[in-house]
Amino acid sequence: MTTTAPAPTGRRTLPLSVLAVAAATFSVVTTEMLPVGLLTSLASGLRVSDGTAGLTVTVPGLVAAVAALLLPVAVRRADRRAVLCGLMLLLGAANLVSALAPSFAVLLGARIVVGLCIGGVWAVAASLAVRLVRTESVGRATAVIFSGIAVASVLGVPAGTFLGELAGWRWAFGAVAALGLAVAALLAAVLPPLPAAEPVRLGVFPELLRLPRLRVGLIAVALLVVGHFTAYTYVRPVLERVPDLGAGLVSGLLLAYGVAGVAGNFLGGSLAARDPRRALLVISAALGGLVLLMGPAGGSLAATVVLLIAWGLAYGGVSVSSQNWVMAAAPRAREAASALFAGVFNVAIAVGALAGGRVADSVGVTDVLWVGGGLAVLALGVVVSAGRPRDESPRP
Repeated sequence: MTTTAPAPTGRRTLPLSVLAVAAATFSVVTTEMLPVGLLTSLASGLRVSDGTAGLTVTVPGLVAAVAALLLPVAVRRADRRAVLCGLMLLLGAANLVSALAPSFAVLLGARIVVGLCIGGVWAVAASLAVRLVRTESVGRATAVIFSGIAVASVLGVPAGTFLGELAGWRWAFGAVAALGLAVAALLAAVLPPLPAAEPVRLGVFPELLRLPRLRVGLIAVALLVVGHFTAYTYVRPVLERVPDLGAGLVSGLLLAYGVAGVAGNFLGGSLAARDPRRALLVISAALGGLVLLMGPAGGSLAATVVLLIAWGLAYGGVSVSSQNWVMAAAPRAREAASALFAGVFNVAIAVGALAGGRVADSVGVTDVLWVGGGLAVLALGVVVSAGRPRDESPRP
């Protein structure tokens, strides 16, 4: 087994390499979700329906789930700095093709490549904190790397949407193409050599799934993410039914939700660095209770505002707390476990959005809250059932 990069000596300030990896996660999440804000203009420009245009979000998510598992196996002996730089270059190229796409088929082909990049970046980046900083700083570094998710939601996607409205959707894709290339250059400049310390083989995934603690963590995160996206995908029509809540205020509330998510990422990361189980217990209980209360509170503007912001705070900690759980459950197979985590997470997003649509169409929009909150409560039960942490991980 090769050695990892030496940890930096600084204890208070995180190295630029951690921020560069965070920029990579910011880039892939912004790219993944960008069509959400451009859906109408994109559909009109390429002469397809809104439903067909929605495939530009669904398909990359499904591809990312598969890529998260297979790409680490394919590049098992490659230096991880080279892998990340290559994926960001490919992401930039795919976004450039998206910006120039003459037809929807070409755009969808480029988005398939984007899915490959998303899954690959998450599988590699999620486990890098332990290789870039001292042990006492791993929790904070992990939170910074995962903050790319929340910051992309608050800044990246709205900025891309604004540019799309101002200059056209093609310019928005062109901007994220430039961002991907810039991040690739930054990673090449500041990341230390990262030889494959634990080459991932395909057979390790079934072995990991036999670990009780890791299996419990993956089930819990699947329930949390499916529950969240079942409810949150339809949060706008839910909010629009609240008395005295106009369209302008809805947008402001969703921004506040996103800012709360950034704060929740760091709060959850701080707690999870000390005790991942306690962090997921708190998050599952909070998420389940808050989402379930959103329904009865629909007649009160003040209660809805408080609950929505608290919801953002709770969900903001899900990904970083889950990653800490995964790392603790399989410390000798971190990259393989992170790849498995990324695959489960991406599938859960797609299933949650699909489930929300089915519930909204067949029962009612506000009923997505009962389903989403109920799944989070189930996740709480799963976490409660978990035993004390111990190292059960297979050799990579």
